[in-house]
Parts: sequence; C-alpha cells; structure tokens
Amino acid sequence: MTYSDLSCILTAYIMSNEDLISVEYEIFGRVQGVFFRKYTQAEGRKLGLVGWVQNTGAGTVQGQLQGPRSQVKEMQEWLKSSGSPKSRITKAEFKNEKAVDSLEHSSFNILK
Repeated sequence: MTYSDLSCILTAYIMSNEDLISVEYEIFGRVQGVFFRKYTQAEGRKLGLVGWVQNTGAGTVQGQLQGPRSQVKEMQEWLKSSGSPKSRITKAEFKNEKAVDSLEHSSFNILK
C-alpha cells in the first residue's frame, strides 16, 4: 500500500467519523492450498483495510484486520461466508476486538 492509499483510507475514516477497530480472526475448513490468503489480502485491500493473514500449522488461516468499523464488519462477513472460490469454510472465530486510535499496519500482508 502506498502513502496515497493510506491517505485515502484515513480521509474516508475522518469524513465518516467512524471508529477504527482491530480484530483477530481464525478461519477453519478447507482454507489452505486454495489461495485463501491471496483472496483475503485482495478483499482486505479492496475494502481499505490493513492487517495480515497467514496459514497455521493446524491447517487454519489466521490474521488481524484493522480499519473503519463498517469495513471490518464487511470483511468479517466475507471471511465467514465467501473466502476463495475453492475454499470451504466451516467456522470463523473472531476475538480481541477493540477500538484503536490509529492503524498499527500500513498495508494488508500475507505472512509466511
């Protein structure tokens, strides 16, 4: 994400006067080997969110989302029901939701 992208996100946030939130997630099901991380990164960026996504040793995908509340909620719905075309999501867990004063990440990254 470029400085310009981050500036657009912050401008949208300021104009909407919406709370910034952070939430951690873990997605269960057939979510590895089906481009789930790539699609998650693309959807997060499309929604103007920052954070990260990674595979776990347990066969799940986990990560963190940060951004305006409505966009984070939209991403949570996407993680619960859409994912990548070949994924099969059986469960989505979200935890440690909290309001944040500023974004802790500058882009949406795939971690190895």
